[in-house]
Amino acid sequence: MSRKAANFGALLLMLMMAGEGSAKVPQYFAEPGSAAPFSAAVRAGDFIFASGQIGITANGEIPASIEDQARLAMDNLQQAFKSAGADLSDVVKCTVMLDDMRQWPDFNKVYVSYFKPGHLPARSAFGADGLALGAGVEVECIAYKPLGKG
Repeated sequence: MSRKAANFGALLLMLMMAGEGSAKVPQYFAEPGSAAPFSAAVRAGDFIFASGQIGITANGEIPASIEDQARLAMDNLQQAFKSAGADLSDVVKCTVMLDDMRQWPDFNKVYVSYFKPGHLPARSAFGADGLALGAGVEVECIAYKPLGKG
C-alpha cells in the first residue's frame, strides 16, 4: 500500500470515528396533547426545522390584524424552538408566506423585533393564497444549534 493511500485511509477512519458520537437520528418535538398532523420542530443533527406557524391563539382564535398574527406566529415559533432546545437567536433561515403581500411592511415591523439588530436570518417571503385556517401569515424557520452546545 502506498504512503498516500495509507494516509488517505487513516484520514477516512478518523473522520468516520469523529462522526460516530455526533451522528444522531432525527428527534421530533410535538406540543403535548396536540392533534396536529406534524411536529412543531424536528432536530436533524445540528439543525432544527420548525414547522410553519400561523398567528393563532392557544384557544384557536386568529386575530384580525396582521401585526397581532405576526406576533403570535413568532411566539409560536419561539415555543417550537424552545421545545427542541433552541431559540430565535439560533435561526439562520426563515420563509414567510403572506395572504396579502401589501401587508409585508406591517409584518416586517413585528418580525425584526424578534431578532437582534445585525443578526437577521436569511429569508424568503411570498404571497400565498389559502393559508391554513384562513390565516394571514405563516412563518417557518431553520435554526443551527450544534449538538452538545447549551
